[in-house]
Amino acid sequence: MDQSAARRGWIVTLAGLGINLALGVLYSWSVIAKTLTAEWGWSAGAASLPYAVAVGVFALTMVFAGRAQDRFGPRVIATLGGALTGAGLIVVGFAGPDQLPLVVLGFGVLAGAGIGLGYAAATPAAVKWFPPERKGLITGLVVSGFGLASVYIAPLTSILLGGAGVSTTFFVLGGSFLVITVGLAQLLADPPPGYNPAAPVKIAAVAGASESPSSTEAHHYDWREMVRTRQFVLLWLMYACSAFAGLMIIGHMAKIAAEQLAGVELGFVLVAVLAIGNAAGRIVAGIVSDRIGGLKTMFGVFAFQAVLMLLLPRADAPVTLAVAASFVGFCYGANLSLFPSTTAGFFGTKHLGVNYGLVFTAWGVGGVFGSMSAGSIVDTTGSYATAYAVAAVLCVLAAGLSLITKPPAPRTVTVLTREPLREAA
Repeated sequence: MDQSAARRGWIVTLAGLGINLALGVLYSWSVIAKTLTAEWGWSAGAASLPYAVAVGVFALTMVFAGRAQDRFGPRVIATLGGALTGAGLIVVGFAGPDQLPLVVLGFGVLAGAGIGLGYAAATPAAVKWFPPERKGLITGLVVSGFGLASVYIAPLTSILLGGAGVSTTFFVLGGSFLVITVGLAQLLADPPPGYNPAAPVKIAAVAGASESPSSTEAHHYDWREMVRTRQFVLLWLMYACSAFAGLMIIGHMAKIAAEQLAGVELGFVLVAVLAIGNAAGRIVAGIVSDRIGGLKTMFGVFAFQAVLMLLLPRADAPVTLAVAASFVGFCYGANLSLFPSTTAGFFGTKHLGVNYGLVFTAWGVGGVFGSMSAGSIVDTTGSYATAYAVAAVLCVLAAGLSLITKPPAPRTVTVLTREPLREAA
């Protein structure tokens, strides 16, 4: 990997991280939902609906966005994603207390689709510039922006909501993120055809060269091949189970704090703490998976996540709840690094956009059911206790599945190289 390619790869990586720092507005919804419940009189279920729809649309869009960015390039898709995200937030700014459908349209459908487009374009573009042994680190860095976003978006949103109201808050966020994401999208690019970061620089062929087989490289699965494998099904199930637990907490963190810390105003602080853990988990898990493997790392994360779900109801002091929130964020963030890098490791990078998009639908299913189930449980029982128990069981199931998952059997394809014809003696 020459220095110019390395510089270009890092530019793409940092641009992707920056885009995700804006698109991570999704993870600040619990701060907004708390305001909608307190000031607009919405129920927990109603306040969860725009977030749940955004999660589902995000995941569904990833499938089409992944295929589109493989075909049209990451710059075009990320630009469209940034524009839709900003426009969706601006649409919410026109809504009022009795206009839930407009909030669902703006945040759930438009912003959800925009986030999916931008997120799908950032990671594959960066991973393709680096050798396989660094895919965990690069994936972790790019997606860490999405997790870290709440560190600044949560307090910013809280300040705006308190001082300017819901409408102005969404106008400011929408306009700002539209400009930032569309601008950074212009820095995204795939490597040129034939680029191989793990191989030495190719020697140009001369006219009249002959073709001869010289080496083999790992087989790159297309999506049709991938979905027929046992590994795809197991990855999908593990992702759905872990996302249920993680997104349930992230989407309700501010309200969990209000319930378990009565009289203590700590909601957006906990969202920010959770976000720091979220970002750290993505980077640390990426580095660890490069060393010991993705599946072993997944098992540790799932098991720890199950324990946290059981301990979280007992976190009834600011410090203990903050520590618990940071660890929940860490485990959740780790999954967002482990699954794309493991997908690349199992099935190759050539079709990574659409392949990971299909795996990512599990995140959407888990997120939608996690958020909506938690809201319904709270409305019915007045507590999150049952939701914690369900999430713990799903994490244990995911840990068990990781133990029976093995990489696909090695498949290789012949690579033809051109060698110059020797002159006759």
